[in-house]
Amino acid sequence: MKWTRFTINTHIDAVDVLSYELDAIGIEGIEIEDSIPLSREDKEKMFVDILPDPEEPSEEAKVSFYMDTKDCNPEQTIFQVQEILKDISSYINIGKGTVEVSETQDKDWINNWKEYFKPFRASDRIAICPTWIDEVPEDLLSEKYSDSGDGYIFTEKQPQILRIDPGIAFGTGSHETTKLCIRKLDEILKGGESVLDVGCGSGILTIAALLLGASHAVATDIDEVAVKVARENFDVNSINPDSYELLAGNVLGDMDFAGKIVSLASMSSETGRPGYDIVVANILPDVIVPLTAFVPGFLKEGGTYITSGILVERELEVRAALEKADFKNITTTVMGEWVSISATI
Repeated sequence: MKWTRFTINTHIDAVDVLSYELDAIGIEGIEIEDSIPLSREDKEKMFVDILPDPEEPSEEAKVSFYMDTKDCNPEQTIFQVQEILKDISSYINIGKGTVEVSETQDKDWINNWKEYFKPFRASDRIAICPTWIDEVPEDLLSEKYSDSGDGYIFTEKQPQILRIDPGIAFGTGSHETTKLCIRKLDEILKGGESVLDVGCGSGILTIAALLLGASHAVATDIDEVAVKVARENFDVNSINPDSYELLAGNVLGDMDFAGKIVSLASMSSETGRPGYDIVVANILPDVIVPLTAFVPGFLKEGGTYITSGILVERELEVRAALEKADFKNITTTVMGEWVSISATI
């Protein structure tokens, strides 16, 4: 099989954003090349005896992805990438912002990334393990495990093991945006809550919520492929089918679908009162901002809204949307270039 390689010449500051935006248009994986010096922690985690000679530090980076040549329309793909570059250039340095196209040898680019996806602790009570790894490393289960790389301290001795194969849906748990959501769910879930996950991707946040004690969850995504992937991940984790609903639809663009989401909340409530205890949306600000106006209609009084997928530069935009929708107790958590904002109604 021949593969067409697309390489974006960009700036190191734009790599995370490009990764997120490319995922949103269906790109299944990316390859990043830069000359940022490895930290001591990075070197200790590498399973090699001799590291390559360091390159001269540079702010330039290359982001590449691969598409099956026989199914690929290079002109259309380049146009999509150029539109992304044009859009994000208004708030982040994209460097050269050029796109190169070439052909590669026959390789399993779709699955090669799996060798880099290792088991890890996402939060105090959740450890994540790929489905293709049988045994969870013992150190992940240590009560004093603290190797989060961002100062987060784990204290739970026996976390729940969440197994995931994201397929072509977003969500391995390793991205900062997903970790921030899992940690907030870990913090506020005490048991018996109802949860709505808008833009569920691989289903990882919904599964995490149910493992953390939520009694019922509804997960939605506009992409039917993501819903299929999520259902497979629910099955892998032996989640009780009676404890969740998994639906494909557009909460913003289809009022009948939005109404169905509300009715499912009342059906799962012991009191019959509509609304969820928690709504989580790990998407993008362009969706979060309009969605926020509708979220009070999904939440019970006192319910919590968790958002992520927000670049630091766009925090104020999302906060303004929350304030306009009369949310209170607005709190912000930052990890790297990304922000999670939660609030109550």
